[in-house]
Amino acid sequence: MPKEENYKGKAPAHCWLFLFSHAPFLLFQEVVSQNCVVIFSKTTCPYCKMAKNVFNEIGANYKVIELDEHNDGRRLQDALAQMTGARTVPRVFINGNCIGGGSDTKQLHQQGKLLPLIEQCTPCCSSGTEGSGSGQPEPVK
Repeated sequence: MPKEENYKGKAPAHCWLFLFSHAPFLLFQEVVSQNCVVIFSKTTCPYCKMAKNVFNEIGANYKVIELDEHNDGRRLQDALAQMTGARTVPRVFINGNCIGGGSDTKQLHQQGKLLPLIEQCTPCCSSGTEGSGSGQPEPVK
């Protein structure tokens, strides 16, 4: 019979390493699953501003994570690169799916395809309580 180990409330070192290295993925999963539109951004990026402006134009709620102001921004950007294949910002997600960056967002809007994507959001994301209001992004730290 296997020996039962008692850690007295402390996880073994390899567990902490796992949690530490996966923290950006867990944050990503939590934020994207709870918000219809999520923009991973940097405050000085013109393409990030372009993406935000598109959502402001159509009055859509969105969650913004400013990577250059986030405590774990660098590791979060590394995780985004692994998940999406691109390290550049913005990385825009609608209903859990990456639609690309600022130019992609603007193009989808110009083609009339952006609003239908937002309208397809799952119930968790379309209630309007998850974002912070039309055109008012809510930073996450």
